[in-house]
Amino acid sequence: MKRTLSVAALAVALTGSAFAADLPHYKAPLPPPPPPPPLWTGFYVGLNAGGTWANSNRLTLSNAPLVIDPAGGLVAIGPATAAAFGASGVFSTSNNGGFIGGGQIGYNWQFYNGAALAGIEADIQGIASSRSGNAYFTAVPVTAGGFVAGFNAFQGISVSKSLDYIGTVRGRLGWLFTPTLLVYGTGGLAYGGVRTGFSVVGAPIPSPIPFTSWFGASSFADTRVGWTAGGGLEWMFMPKWSAKVEYLYYDLGTVTSSAVSIASSPTGAAFANFLQSSARFNGHIVRAGVNYHFNWGAPPVVAKY
Repeated sequence: MKRTLSVAALAVALTGSAFAADLPHYKAPLPPPPPPPPLWTGFYVGLNAGGTWANSNRLTLSNAPLVIDPAGGLVAIGPATAAAFGASGVFSTSNNGGFIGGGQIGYNWQFYNGAALAGIEADIQGIASSRSGNAYFTAVPVTAGGFVAGFNAFQGISVSKSLDYIGTVRGRLGWLFTPTLLVYGTGGLAYGGVRTGFSVVGAPIPSPIPFTSWFGASSFADTRVGWTAGGGLEWMFMPKWSAKVEYLYYDLGTVTSSAVSIASSPTGAAFANFLQSSARFNGHIVRAGVNYHFNWGAPPVVAKY
């Protein structure tokens, strides 16, 4: 009896094993691949160099007569000619640009499974050969009514304009087309050291009326604040090192300065003109740079470059 039961149990066991072998095998689904390692997240520092050129190289002069003294001889000239001595017009200061170079510091943060990047960057650059200026010489015909007419008053006009340095504080927002290639837009605050100047000097030649030469000059230097916007490409060509190319447009606004030119005569001031200059500082920057990324706290990774 015991022998019969043992044989029956063995038969059942063998049958169950054969049946299980015929059943299909099911495996658990593979977990999704992990997101790319955060190669870009963290602080970085770098250097940049390139070129900049102004959107406008003009300086505008305007004037208004302040004093017209007939006893000083201006009865022979009149207010219109006195105003002409003030040198109104738009003057070119030649090309306002040059080599630019400096450094930057910033912070990046990757998000959206590592495919997008947001960050902030601050930079400052010096500009070489940005100072420009021109001199102009004009003859003002004196033909207004009075007892003297038909002579020229010659005057010289000098104008200058320069941008000595420029810096920005910008946000960056970009997309990683590959784990190592970033395309981004950027914009924010811009600041720069601006400088303008002008001078006007003249005299009647020959001098049929009793007043001397006149002169007026002004200079302006300050740090101006404006805005900037642009975009660029950045490539992480090896661990912790990236290279970039970038374009920025900047606008620091318009600056003005003023002066008074005075011509004297034996009886006092023959005339005085109020002079004012205005110049806009806006332009373009194209530059390349290299950055070192610290990636503090990030685990060591091996990426394909």
